[in-house]
Amino acid sequence: MASIDVSFTRFVLNDDQKRLFEKLSLYCDRYAELIPVSFVLGFYVTLVVSRWWGQFENFPWPDRLAALVGGHVRGADDPSRLTRRTLMRYANLSGVLIYRSVSTAVYKRFPTMEHLVQAGLMTSEELRRLEDLPSPHNKFWVPCMWFVSLALRARTEGRINNDVALTAILTELNSLRAKCMKLYGYDWISLPLVYTQVVTVAVYSFFLACLIGRQFLDPAQGYPGHDLDFYLPVFTLLQFFFYVGWLKVAEQLINPFGEDDDDFETNWLVDRNLQVSLLSVDEMYDNLPLVERDMYWNESEPQPPYTTASAEHRKPSFMGSALDISVPKEEMEFQSNLEQIKEHEEANYSTPLLGGLGRLLGVQSPNFPRSSRVSLLRRRPGAPLSRFPLYLHPEAPSTPSQARQPLNHERDPDYAFSNMPLYERPGFYSCPQTPIHCVPPAVPRPRPARRNQNEWDRSCSSLAPPTVGSHICCKHRVNLYFLISSYRTINLLVMLKASYEI
Repeated sequence: MASIDVSFTRFVLNDDQKRLFEKLSLYCDRYAELIPVSFVLGFYVTLVVSRWWGQFENFPWPDRLAALVGGHVRGADDPSRLTRRTLMRYANLSGVLIYRSVSTAVYKRFPTMEHLVQAGLMTSEELRRLEDLPSPHNKFWVPCMWFVSLALRARTEGRINNDVALTAILTELNSLRAKCMKLYGYDWISLPLVYTQVVTVAVYSFFLACLIGRQFLDPAQGYPGHDLDFYLPVFTLLQFFFYVGWLKVAEQLINPFGEDDDDFETNWLVDRNLQVSLLSVDEMYDNLPLVERDMYWNESEPQPPYTTASAEHRKPSFMGSALDISVPKEEMEFQSNLEQIKEHEEANYSTPLLGGLGRLLGVQSPNFPRSSRVSLLRRRPGAPLSRFPLYLHPEAPSTPSQARQPLNHERDPDYAFSNMPLYERPGFYSCPQTPIHCVPPAVPRPRPARRNQNEWDRSCSSLAPPTVGSHICCKHRVNLYFLISSYRTINLLVMLKASYEI
């Protein structure tokens, strides 16, 4: 169709019609990308494939149940053999009934329940009881109930040794029944038809627009992006093949229980499950070969031989990626000073953000000299009672006389809390530890009481020069207050800078 379009536009249309077609092509090429084909088609195919794989994983395989029945229903006499075979026939009958409900191939093989009797999957008495059951629903679960009743009778008769074995058999039966129920649910709740229609319309409308918009236009007209003229849009054709092929895959997998070549072989599953389950509980019951010594009886490391074709693919055992790391010899010695190791750990935990950032950038964190965590939290010996020296000196007082003096609340009530060491403050371990080698966060001071007019006058008069009268000071007291505040702020910044340099 693309070649027909190219021939039509190049050899049939005149110049005016070509110019009009070129404008239409540019318009379609501009707005064709607004159709979200990749998103709609990708989500649709993902949903279809997940349903397809989920149906495959819920096939009612009776192999585990056959192994449990053959191992726990004991007895070589005919009643025991009949019990084992009947149990597995009931399990297979439940699977056939659900396959017959969801698969057209199995339904065509057993169109009526009489065909199941003729095939030997159930008896006439069982069919009569099944039909007499007053239930309008699917009766695939009825053979499972027959299985439970027969297993309980076998336990009562002593053919099943204990209740643990009976519980294991019934648990596996419930697992098989649950898989049948999931297949029934997949067949009952299908994908919405409107979703399939939306995806189909989106794909074909997109390529209908591409059929017009992806044409190579006349380079002489100077259209942007049309410098070359290849006559045929090759990559658009490839995109068409990929998208339409993707859509066809989803249409093929949306119903895997059909009769197509890529659908599930449900009739083969019916034959295989019945044959394997009956062989497992009958012919294979106590059918044990002679127990002999293996050829590696006296070898601690048995090594099966390789053929010439497979010898080149032999590989040594994988021991782990960390075993190839080379550690210098001086770093292999154990550390005897546990206190030093503990201090390094405390340093790493005390600065978690900085330590993690340093490891990310490949930079080692600085080692601060200290003897313990407590030494960092003590004041400098002989330092004045201030807020900043409390955190800057790393050493602890060496003598009791140099220890920190008790706080005088009357002398310095504003710094009563800030002068307390961090490890003595309430809630010190209730929050992440911060690097305490820098300036600590400022503790808000209590707000002073409002001053009356007399206090303002006295403060202004104390700051004024001797030649300036008190009335001048009171007149400009607001300006002086801001000057004093600026002076204190500058001093504080200088102190912060000095503390960081230390």
